[in-house]
Amino acid sequence: MSVISEGAQKGPEVLGSNPSSAASSLCERRKVTLWPSVFPCRFHASGRGSAPAPFFHLKSKDFFFDIMAAAGWEREGPSAYVLEMQKQFQGHGRTEEYQAHTARVFSVAWSCDGARLASGSCDKTASVFLLKDSCLVREHNYQGHRKSIDHLCWHPSNPDLFVTASGDRSIRIWDVRKTKCVSAIQTKGENLNICWSPDGSTIAVGDRKDVVTFFDARTYQAKAEECFKLMVNEISWNNDNTQFFLTNGKGYITVLSYPDLKPVHSFNAHPSDCICIKFDPTGKYFAIGSADSLVSLWDLDELVCVRCLSRLDWPVTTLSFSHDGKMLASASEGHFIDIAEVETGDRIWKIQGQSTTLTVAWHPKFPLLAFACDDKEGQPEARQEVGTVKLFGLPNDS
Repeated sequence: MSVISEGAQKGPEVLGSNPSSAASSLCERRKVTLWPSVFPCRFHASGRGSAPAPFFHLKSKDFFFDIMAAAGWEREGPSAYVLEMQKQFQGHGRTEEYQAHTARVFSVAWSCDGARLASGSCDKTASVFLLKDSCLVREHNYQGHRKSIDHLCWHPSNPDLFVTASGDRSIRIWDVRKTKCVSAIQTKGENLNICWSPDGSTIAVGDRKDVVTFFDARTYQAKAEECFKLMVNEISWNNDNTQFFLTNGKGYITVLSYPDLKPVHSFNAHPSDCICIKFDPTGKYFAIGSADSLVSLWDLDELVCVRCLSRLDWPVTTLSFSHDGKMLASASEGHFIDIAEVETGDRIWKIQGQSTTLTVAWHPKFPLLAFACDDKEGQPEARQEVGTVKLFGLPNDS
């Protein structure tokens, strides 16, 4: 079934200067076309398929003061939550590195109980760490894929199972109790992204040919397949398991009903390709990262863009909401991670790095952020950080 009739032109990358190799590689794997940055106005998605409207969609009768409120001009200084978390990170702002792989790490994810962190790498393996006393301890390295692991995720309620997606035309389900693969499922294409439905019954995997296949998580059999004419970059269910979202080329977001997979919405969220999407744990918002370097925050019920974060300078590669839904971490080719307050968009913290951040993941219970960066090219071998996983939010004095 084709949801969007217009095909995406997969043309050359266009940038003002040369991007880093890692982000270019990430965009190439996700088939993202990079376009110059354009800042969109706040808009409503009711005009399906239309470009962002150059006006504010505001409910209040007082247009002027709503614009002031949307811009945050009526506030005097940071919110109490921003001050609280800044104080937290002033005392817990240490980042620790852990050797996980022998090559670049593309994906990190926490188990639902937060006891374990998994990482997937270009070295064809997945590593699992235990979180013990504010420290990651490597538990096991999982081998079996013949090509790089581009994406992984955990079962939403079973902390012992996780699944990996690889370019070797397979996905594998692993059990940490048995430290082995419990199922290897062959797919038709080279896989780029994967997600597990909130009820744990279905696994969806997207491939390079913009085909999304839905597998029964109990029988491991394919139960549906959808082909899209617009490029598919990332996929996700909403928290209620009633809709399925896809980030597409040309700035589109496609929304399907679930489980019948009928088109519900298709709207233009950004002027450039939408790369990543994440839902906050409270179910109030979802965030979109785009090739235009912007992060947009959307009201899930009304599909209204409530604000844009514009502190990144390059295509947004990764997003993650904190466990309470109040913080949003985002990163791009720039050498830092931005941590923002969701309700205001204000910066809480900036994690400075020395290379492109490829993946971020907040812990499901604590203000701990796991992330992985590109290997630092041109550095001495001892400083290249090849295959490392990092953990931010640790006590400064430990």
